[in-house]
Amino acid sequence: MHPYRTHTCNQLNRKFLESPPLTAEVKLSGWVHRKRDHGNLLFIDLRDHYGITQLVVDRSDHAADEDKLIEDLQALPLESVITVTGTVVNRTPDTINKDLPTGDIEVVIESFVLESAAESLPLQINAERDQPEETRLKYRFLDLRREKIHKNIMLRSQVISSLRRRMTDAGFNEFQTPILTASSPEGARDYLVPSRIHPGKFYALPQAPQQFKQLLMVSGFDRYFQIAPCFRDEDGRADRSPGEFYQLDIEMSFVTQEDVFAAIEPMLEGVFKEFGGDKKVTPAPFPRMTYKDAMLKYGTDKPDLRNPLEIVDVTEEFKDPSVTFNAFKGKTVRAIPAPGTATQPRSFFDKLNDWAREEGAPGLGYITFEIPAVNTADGKVEGNLTAKGPIAKFIPFPIQKKIAEKVGVKEGDTVFFSASEKELDAAKLAGKARIKLGDELDLLEQGVFKFVWVVDFPYFEFDEEEKKIIFSHNPFSMPQGGMEALTSKEPLEILAYQYDIVCNGVELSSGAIRNHKPEIMYKAFSIAGYPPGFVDSKFGGMISAFRFGAPPHGGLAPGVDRMVMLLADEPNIREVIAFPMNQKAEDLLMQAPSPVDEKQLRELHLQLSPKAKQLLAEET
Repeated sequence: MHPYRTHTCNQLNRKFLESPPLTAEVKLSGWVHRKRDHGNLLFIDLRDHYGITQLVVDRSDHAADEDKLIEDLQALPLESVITVTGTVVNRTPDTINKDLPTGDIEVVIESFVLESAAESLPLQINAERDQPEETRLKYRFLDLRREKIHKNIMLRSQVISSLRRRMTDAGFNEFQTPILTASSPEGARDYLVPSRIHPGKFYALPQAPQQFKQLLMVSGFDRYFQIAPCFRDEDGRADRSPGEFYQLDIEMSFVTQEDVFAAIEPMLEGVFKEFGGDKKVTPAPFPRMTYKDAMLKYGTDKPDLRNPLEIVDVTEEFKDPSVTFNAFKGKTVRAIPAPGTATQPRSFFDKLNDWAREEGAPGLGYITFEIPAVNTADGKVEGNLTAKGPIAKFIPFPIQKKIAEKVGVKEGDTVFFSASEKELDAAKLAGKARIKLGDELDLLEQGVFKFVWVVDFPYFEFDEEEKKIIFSHNPFSMPQGGMEALTSKEPLEILAYQYDIVCNGVELSSGAIRNHKPEIMYKAFSIAGYPPGFVDSKFGGMISAFRFGAPPHGGLAPGVDRMVMLLADEPNIREVIAFPMNQKAEDLLMQAPSPVDEKQLRELHLQLSPKAKQLLAEET
């Protein structure tokens, strides 16, 4: 017999007893999950990676000199590791646990070996209760034993296996790209690694394998993928892990934007159907939406289409001379419908105004339509529909009627307004208000994964802080219209072959058809204020490769962490990562980042600044 187990803790059930077992005796190993003392009967739930089996010992079956077995079992701390030898028996009908795959049987303990005793536990393993995040991360090895998060990490493994299989079946080849590389301006801060043998020089951990996967296309490999680790020195969020994350990195040669979509949609649809349970998945081909429409209708470039509310531009209505609400004059005004809220108490509206102020806005203007009206056959509002609310008296009836028709509201509804001198600010606040109202009114469609492509992103945008033109997505995208667009259009009017894939309001990936022509790359960088020498110094390898025949190519990189987060229905990405950092980019388990000794610093030709020394001294 194996020294540790003949079976795992999910294998023993009624069928095991119905077919002749190989041996009357079984051996199981695992963790003491739970103990229950019922007088003559002592029950222990034994847990391993695969499941739980109930163990039992009956005091009446043991002579007085055998009581030590029971005493030792009673004394076992929870989460101790034991190996048990015993006999499988059917449970009595009244003790069957239908919620447990092994609930028809139990193992009568004959002997056990204590493999490892557990100390007092800093967090509870056998119940899904909220625990302080600091404790969970510090003792992550214990946290990972809990059923829910253990399942999440297994789901992650299965999703990655499915992605890898699907990509290979679709004709993609898996390649690995370097982890130590050169620093590159790709939108976030690099993690730098000092070189010991090249004093004063640094490697960078890749923000993404962007340049390498493009170089693979130039090298003649037609379809590439990789489950790639990426490193960015940026703050954490609920949907973003600080420090590092994983993405399904993809690149293809001789493709258009539609070719990329056609290749990726079956993979995403398949994975979400495979692991999404009973939830419906948007069938391929996924809908397309321009960036302009997304910002207008949803106030964000990652719209959640489960929310039925659509934002409407009512700037023209507030320009009318008859409107005397001067706070909106000369501003972009967006309207957000809130169905069925006209009868809400004043506190509902005050709460939303307080929320808007927390978002940095003066508030949300609103009007409610309370008087019954008649809807004509063509959908227009007739009758004496009038509005009430703080700003209604500044809006005459004809304008109220226009707003109602344009926004699509009826009696009993409310219209909230977002206004700003900057169109983007008005759109963003309206987008956040749409999300807030969708949640408050419980409007989101349940049981669905709704995908959408957002396309036609601006190639450039204006950075208000730096007061200059910068790249909208990344510098490697092909502008729509190529060189002609760069030379004949205003920079902010140029669109790019850039696209995002969004699911339920979560951006899974950005992607693009790449700029594979050196002359177009130099021109694009010059518009963003970078001279040719900068391009050569930062992207010299790629520019050099493009001069020797580069195929048109494109790709994208859906985030693995975010996909699993959606499939596990978790609001926080740390729930699907085995060993995540906290919001401060600290690994509480391994105590990273940590100081290093002077010898290591000297080998790397580094010394700490006075401020760093002071901060370290304060910590110790």
